[in-house]
Amino acid sequence: MTDHLDQPIDNGEPAPPSPRRVGADGDVPPVAPTPEQEAEFARWRDQIDALDQQLVLAMNERAKVVQQVGEAKRRLGYPVFAPHREREVLEKIKGLNQGPLASRTLHAIWRQMMSGSFALERGLRIAYLGPRGSFSHLAATRQFGESVEHVDVRSIGNVFSEVATSHCDYGMVPYENSSGGSISDTLDAFLEHDVTVYAEVKVEIRHSVYAQGKPDDIRQVMSKPQVFDQCRRWLRTHLPQAELVPELSTSRAVERAASEPGVAAIGSEIAGDIYGVPALFRGIQDSSNNITRFLVIAREAARPTGEDKTTVMFVTKDRPGALVDVLADFQSSGLNLSHIDKRPSGRENWEYTFFVDVLAHRDAEAMQLAIEKAREHCVSLRVVGSYPRAQNVL
Repeated sequence: MTDHLDQPIDNGEPAPPSPRRVGADGDVPPVAPTPEQEAEFARWRDQIDALDQQLVLAMNERAKVVQQVGEAKRRLGYPVFAPHREREVLEKIKGLNQGPLASRTLHAIWRQMMSGSFALERGLRIAYLGPRGSFSHLAATRQFGESVEHVDVRSIGNVFSEVATSHCDYGMVPYENSSGGSISDTLDAFLEHDVTVYAEVKVEIRHSVYAQGKPDDIRQVMSKPQVFDQCRRWLRTHLPQAELVPELSTSRAVERAASEPGVAAIGSEIAGDIYGVPALFRGIQDSSNNITRFLVIAREAARPTGEDKTTVMFVTKDRPGALVDVLADFQSSGLNLSHIDKRPSGRENWEYTFFVDVLAHRDAEAMQLAIEKAREHCVSLRVVGSYPRAQNVL
């Protein structure tokens, strides 16, 4: 089957990205340093050790202040995680950064520090669509870090239930993929549960092939059907003889690949690490800009930041032009809609609940006016939440 690995596509479509075979490049043997070079390395190591000591002292001094803040929050009943404050901190770090570290690197470090701060203030429980190693798990760890408790649940509806019943503080749910569109299970769950959208998280989705054997040994490839769609051209080119077997989750597929000969899985890097399966190829998605938009759901509302988004769900009255009238109310108020979708309302056949994302906070005067006018054309209208717009892809 290796004969297929480098064949070009000749069907008029753009060629998929070249797979990066793990371990394919030869290693250059190290050169023994001279005594002068070894002495120079020793000086650099001493400088790094001294700086590390300063960093540890400074981070613990910061942690002491965090503990005081946590005590004040508990007395006042404030939430531990505040998206507007997170935005302020990360923007300030970006402004302070003069390199050579990239701001994205510093943001990742600060997110882990904030994760430790959450643990000091009060242990947070974050529900996500499992099993462990799923892309929802990846999104939860990148947003909230490793110091909180991540709770694996088996459906998106269960994520909503865990938050609505206060079993978990927050939930991480997929909302929209740049290639595959909206996630219908998430839209349906908003119809059933009274929760609030609290934050938005954008995660780069990189698919990799995991298997215990060699590419020649692969007879089946397992993953979610949506993942097959996102890697269609790559699979057709590089593994054309392999059977595509749907699984309920990418993490379950990687778990099976850990113990089943001849089986490969497409999943996340975190799944490969968790289940101990080596990656044969990385970055096999057809689109180099494959991003999933996740939402953090909560029971409280987020404060405005000046760069916000509001999700609204509504059912229009049964009359001609009602939907057009609702959209016109937002347009006449000078508001930009960034997303629109619909799902069956669950109340009557052929009645639909529409979802729109508006680039403004619900407290903005223009938004309040638009919502007031739109209600006249609706059977029901609910603001699901206003939240900071994601500024970076994690």
